[in-house]
Amino acid sequence: MSWFKREKGDDDKLPKLDDKDRKVRTEGLWQKCEGCRQIIWKKDLETNWNVCPKCGVHSRIDAVTRLKLILDDGAYSRHDTDLRSSDPLAFVDSKPYSERLRSMQHVTKLSDAMIAATGRLAGRPVQVCAMEPRFIGGSMGSVVGEMIMRAIERSIESRQPLLIVSASGGARMQEGAVSLIQMAKISSGLMRLDEARLPFISILTDPTTGGVTASFAMLGDLNLAEPGALIGFAGPRVIEQTIRQKLPEGFQRSEFLLKHGMLDAVVPRLELKQYVATALRFFVD
Repeated sequence: MSWFKREKGDDDKLPKLDDKDRKVRTEGLWQKCEGCRQIIWKKDLETNWNVCPKCGVHSRIDAVTRLKLILDDGAYSRHDTDLRSSDPLAFVDSKPYSERLRSMQHVTKLSDAMIAATGRLAGRPVQVCAMEPRFIGGSMGSVVGEMIMRAIERSIESRQPLLIVSASGGARMQEGAVSLIQMAKISSGLMRLDEARLPFISILTDPTTGGVTASFAMLGDLNLAEPGALIGFAGPRVIEQTIRQKLPEGFQRSEFLLKHGMLDAVVPRLELKQYVATALRFFVD
């Protein structure tokens, strides 16, 4: 004899559960590390500024997070938020460039691939430009170039150091020669900054490539990079296909560039603020 007897129709009295209620909601709570391939609790990764606590691989972060990392209390004032590209070529690929811009502006809540800001680093006022890799690959167009030039002018006017954090695929093809002009424009502005005897610290993150590397990213009084960052002009696959040779291990990574004299230091993300603060005391004080 069974201890429990179910009467006919009892099932109809039980609450019905949807399939989604039967499943444990874990989607988005875990992330696989690109280096060690370990599954990491996403909250732990975010607390560690997207640096893997197991192997130290530096995952990409957005411009807002970058500013929170390097500026005191994560506080800053933004500039030039009203700048917008004029779409000079009326460019169309898979969709019109103007439509692509609107889409990116909606997703990132930014006008273009950069945040220009004023803040304090270890108590010292600084001008900072941080590139946003989610905005068309962090590509440099007319707006990015103009933001950097205005930051240079503010730096000269206020006698404050300039920091630029690069994270970019290079010049923006949808703006053609207009984007390429920004390379010379920014370089000439940095010459004025140098003549004013004000420091420019360039921070290269993954990736920093194309016209950005070929211009302002490598023109710092101090060129710093994060561990494992891809830095170069043309990509390694393009180079291999062109020269028909296998490239060395770690080619175009920050450690390789440091070894060959292209960088001044490779600094882990969690040590970056203190390193820059110390460098600024050397340059300014």
